[in-house]
Amino acid sequence: MANLDELAQAHLAEASTEERGRSAELVAHDGPLRQTVIALKEGVRMAEHNSPPAASLQVLTGRVRVELDEEMQGEFEAGELWILTHERHSVLALADSVFLLTTVTSQAGQDSYS
Repeated sequence: MANLDELAQAHLAEASTEERGRSAELVAHDGPLRQTVIALKEGVRMAEHNSPPAASLQVLTGRVRVELDEEMQGEFEAGELWILTHERHSVLALADSVFLLTTVTSQAGQDSYS
């Protein structure tokens, strides 16, 4: 079983030494369900990307902004959980941050947004 506090600390430390300022690890994979711990240094952006059929973002530490093109969908801080849009979006770290990204990918016969 994953300890999210320990993973958050470890990945934030790793992100601080990485040139791109990020670190990630897939911590759960069960059929279409995936959970990934992602750490971003302050000012680092996950480039715009497509969304799977269902996704949520739970901030473990720090503060992030989810953006649609140039518009802000929301800013979220430690302890907050957000259902992500089905539109292309990016994520910007407003402080050194770690979040748990939960996604449900499509299965055979289902539509996918990715």
